This record gives sequence, C-alpha cells and structure tokens, in this order.
Amino acid sequence: MKKLALIKAGTTFSTTAQQYGDFEDWTRHGLGLEEADICVVDVVQGDPLPPVASCRGVVITGAHCMVTDNQPWSLAIERWLPELLQEGVPFLGICYGHQLLARAMGGKVGFHPNGKELGTVDICLRPESAGDALLGKLPKHFPAHVTHAQTVLTLPPGAVCLAENNFEANHAFRLGAQAWGVQFHPEYDTRIMHAYLTEQAASIEASGQTLAELQNQVRKTPEAAAMLKTFARICNNTII
Repeated sequence: MKKLALIKAGTTFSTTAQQYGDFEDWTRHGLGLEEADICVVDVVQGDPLPPVASCRGVVITGAHCMVTDNQPWSLAIERWLPELLQEGVPFLGICYGHQLLARAMGGKVGFHPNGKELGTVDICLRPESAGDALLGKLPKHFPAHVTHAQTVLTLPPGAVCLAENNFEANHAFRLGAQAWGVQFHPEYDTRIMHAYLTEQAASIEASGQTLAELQNQVRKTPEAAAMLKTFARICNNTII
C-alpha cells in the first residue's frame, strides 16, 4: 500500500519539541492522517529517500538550516525531486521544502534582502490561484504563520506564482498540475508560533523589532491550516 511520505528535513527547538512535538507531528495532525497512513523519512539522520513508485504523495517539512548550506541529504532530495514531479506524485514543500523544490527545478534561493519574516502575517492570493486545486478555494486574503530568513528569489521555469504579500513575492507557487511550494507554515498553530518567537527573542530585538508586538499579532490561521487537509485529499484522489 502506498503511503504519504513525510520528508523530515530537521527538528524543532528542544523545548518546543518537549511541549508540542516535532515537525512530523504537527504536519501529520494538519493532514488529518493516522500514523499508519504516512511514512516519516528522517533524511538528516540518514533515512534513505523512498522509491517514487511507493509514494501516494510527498511533503517536505521546514528546517532550521538553509538550502544554501548544501547539506548532502538536501542535495540528494534535489536530485530526487525531478523524477517525483515527472511521475505526477502530489508534492507539497513547506518553507525549506518550498525553497528546495524551487532550486531543484531551476529557480534561485538565497537570503531575503530585507531579513527575516516572523510571526503571523497576511497572505494575498494572486489571480493565477483561481481554480488551483490546493489554494483556489481559500479567501483572497488570509493569515498565516511564518519564520524564514531565506526565500525563493527567482521561481523555476514554468512555475506559477499563487500567493504573495508586501514582504515576500513568492509565498506560494505551483509547478505542473500538483506540485506546490508554500513559504508559510500551515502546520503551525498559535502555540507553536508563540514558541518560535520566544526562541528567537534575542535576534528579534537585535533586528530592531519588538518581541511583544510580534507576540500580540499572533492569531489563529484556520484557512492556511485547512490547506493541509486539502492536500491529503488530493493525494487520496490521485491514481499514480
């Protein structure tokens, strides 16, 4: 039986993990799937990437490292992704996974010229999102949780930009019929977003931002969260 492969590209802060679990826990919960429905692949710890033919769908999580660190396991994913897309396996890259998809398919990734985007922000769908299987039914404006220093500077050839905001030009894009990258974090809830801000308090204050203000702006993100269950339905409805 094919499973959804959840490619774990790192781990959260230790204190956050003790309280709320780790990337794979948040993502599986957001997808609405049971443990038996997914295969967690911890590539950082040496787990091999699954055969493409065994995947009902693939999600690549966020990470605390940078795509431009060129970790061997990350470069291996970049080599693996073209076959996955060629075979039409539904794919969702979140934050690090979003950037990795872009670079693997010919885009450019690097540090955002304006620094980090942190907290709960407003996302705006572009007109190109109309009819999109993953984002097309979301409201034109919706809140989402973010924490990232790197960004997709240039989309890969053939990519369709689906969402943006005043800070981030490429908050979501699609390649082909069913491969997506999203810079924001649909798997976060308010507890996790608050935890991430607290863990980065020193760098937030050093950058001239105010931790208390960012914490006060944190709010629920039901529309972004719903996207994960939509992706799970896409995987279940796709005959590969």
